[in-house]
Amino acid sequence: MNRYPRKTPRPKVALIIESSRAYGRGLLQGIARYVREHGTWSIFHQERRASEPPPAWLKDWRGHGIIARVEDYKLAAAIARLGVPAVDVRGLLPDLGLPLIETDDEAVVRLAVEHLRERGFRQFAFCGFMGANYSDTRCRIFAQRIAEAGLECHIYTPPVPLKSIASFDQEQHGLVCEADVADWIAGLPKPIGLLACNDIRGQQVLNVCRQIGVAAPDEVAVLGVDNDEVLCDLADPPLSSVIPNTERIGYEAAALLDRMMAGHPPPQAPLYIPPLGIATRRSTEVLAIDDRHIAAALRFIREHACEGIGVPDILSAVPLSRSVLERRFAALVGRAPKAEILRVQLQRVRELLAGTDFPLNVISEKAGFRHPEYLSAIFKKKTGSTPGRYRASATLGVGG
Repeated sequence: MNRYPRKTPRPKVALIIESSRAYGRGLLQGIARYVREHGTWSIFHQERRASEPPPAWLKDWRGHGIIARVEDYKLAAAIARLGVPAVDVRGLLPDLGLPLIETDDEAVVRLAVEHLRERGFRQFAFCGFMGANYSDTRCRIFAQRIAEAGLECHIYTPPVPLKSIASFDQEQHGLVCEADVADWIAGLPKPIGLLACNDIRGQQVLNVCRQIGVAAPDEVAVLGVDNDEVLCDLADPPLSSVIPNTERIGYEAAALLDRMMAGHPPPQAPLYIPPLGIATRRSTEVLAIDDRHIAAALRFIREHACEGIGVPDILSAVPLSRSVLERRFAALVGRAPKAEILRVQLQRVRELLAGTDFPLNVISEKAGFRHPEYLSAIFKKKTGSTPGRYRASATLGVGG
């Protein structure tokens, strides 16, 4: 008689995710965290780029589940032939038939528009890789949000579009059109706030600005997406960027695959994960307002909002009456000084809820609120969520 109980075999899981970029590495970190917390898998993964064909070992692989960034129909077909549960974390191919977990581009663009508008910009531009689905989606939403504000958005269009669905091909094609990007930037009205579809494009835009003598961020403030820290820090000036919650995407994908391998049906609707916030660097550290007094008021709010200031404190920093301040501020910024103070405070609350374990009374103090009860009430009124629910949704492990 066997004295030792038979061990349950480890699920064999293939991860077809590029490790050449920060986004893919973040996904892998989230998956690794799930595996550490919920049980051991036998992982099959090799270094790859997004443009590479399906790995040779996948054809004869015998496993239990797959998490993949499905970039082309060859990989989609290879996964389908295996007949095992699979989760897509890319969202490139329509009607793929796989559950999808991906970055919420609506939330990405909302943060980007807020970030640029709070710096006083009234003119906006988008520079992407036309034909890359994530770029086209962000471009469409950005242009729509700017139009809803009654403003104009200038969109870069390449001289010769590339007929390919592969994002890597679109990016490479876009990077060789640098002279055309330079002509476009030179012709933009200035000052202008520019959203790049990702950090690769953002770095190129900053390079072009430097080459043609356009001052960044004073004439063109540039915001990227992905927060690839190496790329952002190598840019000159360092590139501000929207921070996707890639670790949570990876974690949620692993949790979903675990449920599917246990026999549960996949969800019908995609799960879109909002970004964590914006990493502000020098490429957007500017206030694009001709009215120097309102620019000074905005700067004062940005630097002191979390110290419990009010409108009288602003008036001590700028030589305006309250009525003149509020009228000119609303005309240029689109909201009252008091509302701008609260907006900066609540953004700090979001950052602390998502990025720390501080209790609410500590967060309240750090964000300039006298009472955590008031913070809870105003946070729910403005965001539709309690601080506790927001923290749960912004951290790893939801639904796992």
